[in-house]
Amino acid sequence: MSLVSVEGSSLTSLHLADVFADAVALGAERPFLIAGGRRLTYAQVDREAQVFAAALSDLGIAAGDRIATVLPNRPEAVTALLAAARLGATLVPVNPALAYHELSFQLRHAGVSAVVAIESWQDRDYLEWFDELVAEIPEIRHVIAVGGEDVWYEDRVVGYADLLARGAHGHVKGAARDPESLIALLYTSGTLGKPKGVCLSHRSVMGNAARTAAALGVRQDDVSLLAVPHFTIFGTSLIAGAITAGASLVLVETFSAAEAVARMAEEGVTLCHGVPTMFALLLRERGFSRERLGRLRTGIVAGSPVEAGLVRAVRAVCEVEIAYGLTETGPTVTMTRAADPAELRETTVGRALPGVELRLLEPGDGAAAELAVKGPGVMAGYDRMPSETRRAFTEDGFFRTGDLATVDADGYVRIAGRRKESIIRGGFNVHPREVEEVLRAHPAVEDVCVVGVPHEVLGEMICACIVPTEGAIVRSGDLIAYAREAMADYKVPDLVCRFDAFPLSASGKVKRRELARMVAEELTAST
Repeated sequence: MSLVSVEGSSLTSLHLADVFADAVALGAERPFLIAGGRRLTYAQVDREAQVFAAALSDLGIAAGDRIATVLPNRPEAVTALLAAARLGATLVPVNPALAYHELSFQLRHAGVSAVVAIESWQDRDYLEWFDELVAEIPEIRHVIAVGGEDVWYEDRVVGYADLLARGAHGHVKGAARDPESLIALLYTSGTLGKPKGVCLSHRSVMGNAARTAAALGVRQDDVSLLAVPHFTIFGTSLIAGAITAGASLVLVETFSAAEAVARMAEEGVTLCHGVPTMFALLLRERGFSRERLGRLRTGIVAGSPVEAGLVRAVRAVCEVEIAYGLTETGPTVTMTRAADPAELRETTVGRALPGVELRLLEPGDGAAAELAVKGPGVMAGYDRMPSETRRAFTEDGFFRTGDLATVDADGYVRIAGRRKESIIRGGFNVHPREVEEVLRAHPAVEDVCVVGVPHEVLGEMICACIVPTEGAIVRSGDLIAYAREAMADYKVPDLVCRFDAFPLSASGKVKRRELARMVAEELTAST
């Protein structure tokens, strides 16, 4: 094992297989995965991962191969990650909610050799899909089906339970445990373009998870709710972080606030993580309270901009910290800490993790500029996209986040918005988040997303898409007048559009391009 130094952690290696072995040695009989009626200890998961790795090896899956998972949050997703690490293979976690052609694109682009897939989920028959996909993508040699009983399989399809039975007496030839090898290939959400495969090493994910867990104060006796999808970098990092501390994970297949509260109460959850949308829904549940969730201590809110009022409301129940990061940065770049000054803990995304360098590209006189990052968590590059990879980095190796930010003298970071999301109206650059923060303070506005709409004179018009507060009567003129009192005229929305809900990506981010397209189509239809 290669010795490493990770602040706040006692890790001796940054390879997942080694880190998990250490966790097993520290508490083999401690609960690790709690899912539905299943409660698996570290020792049980260790044994299942060994057996699964041996069975995959018998199928010819070896170091360097890529194994996709098409699963909701189930124990098999974690077992597959651990088995891949033992084999020296790379896991490719895929969103099971993808449409057929989206799924086909990611599997083909990643060049996967085997797929671990749920048989059926949310009225989809994935075996039927894979009957076609294996014919279209000959590189897929095996499909391992999870969750069914008494199902007849084709030659290239085998049941997960059957495969475990086959591998019960097998052994895996130990692959060299190189922390620089790929632990996972994760696809970006594609909200601003075609999804890209992000290559992440064991060192980047495990080191980042250890630093994040240390900053949050994760302990071996913690019980963490995994309601964030495992196939996102947020979910992957939470799994890795729990392993670095030897903590327990409560898996929720699909997030619903009612189920999440019930599981937190039943299992004595101490750590609750999620995107702002998830916490906004939790706040509507009566059971999300200190009285019912007495063990709930802290967690991370990340994935999209966090409004200060939301954070204050959540902290009345759970002392969450705000984190900022991207898939490409492994993910955490900055994070608030419990000891931060109250105002900065609400209005910033905190300071950089140890070992992370920040730079503002072309900074002006206090104005927001693109944030660039260098550090151990940053990706190796985009899979099979050398040109995209080169464009993503500066000449001296800083990753261009595409986010506009300011950094104060003490290192606290404020995110102003996405560089590509900037609206150019009449020659002026308008950052949507700045307008959103003003409108979100209006009592009739539950949620808001500001997008640009093409205009032949102005270039772009500013459209405020809002979800009204329940029972509120919202008049466009009132909102526009409200905005005009708080900002320069060129930033004031030209249009207000009402929505019942916004289209969201799997990671809980608003699909701005889809929202802008919907508004543009509505305007075209009305003219």
